[in-house]
Amino acid sequence: MNQYRASFQYPMAISGISCMTRRKSAIQMRQGLDSRVRRCLNLVWVLLLSGTVSTALVLSGCGADEEVNPTSLASPDDELRGVLQAAGFTGNIEATLPARLGRPVNPQLADVGRLLFFDKILGLHNDNSCAGCHSPAFGFGDSQPMAIGVDNNNIVGPSRSGPRNQRRSPLAANTIFYPALMWTVKFTAPTGNPFDPSQGFVFPPPEGVVTGEPTLLAAQGSIPSTELVEMAGFTGITQNPGPTGARHLQFDDGHGQALPAPVGGFHNFPIQDAVNARLNAIPEYLRRFGEVFNNGVPLPPGGITTSMRSRALAELQANLMAANAPLDRFARGENNALTGRQKQGALLFFGKAKCVTCHAVSGQANEMFSDFQLHRIAGPQLAPAFGVGKGNVIFDGPVENEDFGAEQTTGAQAHRYMFRTAPLRNLKVAPAFFHNGAFKTLEAAVTHHLDVEKSLQQYKVQPNQGFTLGPSQVMVAAGIDPLLRPPLQLTPMEFTALVDFVKEGLFDSRVSQFCTKRPAAVPSGLPLQTFQGC
Repeated sequence: MNQYRASFQYPMAISGISCMTRRKSAIQMRQGLDSRVRRCLNLVWVLLLSGTVSTALVLSGCGADEEVNPTSLASPDDELRGVLQAAGFTGNIEATLPARLGRPVNPQLADVGRLLFFDKILGLHNDNSCAGCHSPAFGFGDSQPMAIGVDNNNIVGPSRSGPRNQRRSPLAANTIFYPALMWTVKFTAPTGNPFDPSQGFVFPPPEGVVTGEPTLLAAQGSIPSTELVEMAGFTGITQNPGPTGARHLQFDDGHGQALPAPVGGFHNFPIQDAVNARLNAIPEYLRRFGEVFNNGVPLPPGGITTSMRSRALAELQANLMAANAPLDRFARGENNALTGRQKQGALLFFGKAKCVTCHAVSGQANEMFSDFQLHRIAGPQLAPAFGVGKGNVIFDGPVENEDFGAEQTTGAQAHRYMFRTAPLRNLKVAPAFFHNGAFKTLEAAVTHHLDVEKSLQQYKVQPNQGFTLGPSQVMVAAGIDPLLRPPLQLTPMEFTALVDFVKEGLFDSRVSQFCTKRPAAVPSGLPLQTFQGC
């Protein structure tokens, strides 16, 4: 099929013929074709069924020397369904959640998590919530190309401003199925199963191996509150310095609650205790947590623990399932769920383009379109200037304009410039792509994969964005993933089909309703942020 797609042309002549006539004509055309053109005809079949082709087709390079049995020619639907089965894609991943959890999602606990998610009470700096970096209008993902945490302008959306962190915040929907979290696989399930706590979950210091939590997401739920750039802020760091260093003292602005003294060189555990104390001072949270964890009886002050709020946040995210995209419905037998062009794009994704090699669906990928492994695909390096109102993370490299990626997590130089494969579901609502938002459109992100070195050479930093462009040849020298060499040639029609499949074929329309999950108020009484697009 791929060989013919590159040279296939189809002048159109006659219009106004019914869909039934087209299908009948297509079946007749399929008879008498030699085996050399069977796969070429599958593309014609896709175009006819999608309405892309008007009628009369000229098949350049397709002959009819030999009689064949039309029943031996699989339709594009059958071909794609066979490809999906071979890849291990069922379209049923969402239905497996109760069995994987060992119970149904608890709506009461998920609702507590929803309130926590939108409540600034979890951040000592009092100006950011989880939703500040995971907007419901953007699939509970980042509204910015690179995250803005503390010291923001209380807006979540395109108009958000403040000092930038280091990378983009991922979509929170479907993350319950992820065996590795964050761009640098900072939090992982050592068994490859995020629902298997038998070996604990591996975190960097000071947490180390986290035990006692049922899922990776429950183990990770309390971590954002401890991140200074995201939610905790830098107030009090002058008196209680941690591992950030003297250059961060400029961010000690006196806002919110001061950081507690570090323990063992880290602020994490003292911050957790401080956040718990804030929650335990709010009667409504004591009541709501008691409904779930204390047989309906309000918890006494001090009863809310780090584990409880972590599990509540994880339960919310377990309730943010969005894995019923057109491809899922097609795999379950709904042939019309995908358009003809999207079917062509899917065949490219699983075939010629080899996207599925990294954006995997089987095994620990859990049909999330990621192998959750590290790869070096050499995305352009972007870094904001360091300083108040600009950026609050010191970047890597001799001039601090590089991101060493997973090396920061593993300590291994072999992992420099490597990042976790991005899951591809629901990217339609993403405002930017790659770990640093280097590409503003999905088309540009896909183009980079086709010819990495050409993309790097042509990349320009957009003006007035506050970023500098880091070196690119160091990434090339470190070794671009072999799967991206040599460059891949796609025809314009193939490229359009591939992008359409990823953008529309993997999009669950329920994501468009996520703004309904925004509460009218939160138990702390702190004002909600303004969510643009909701």
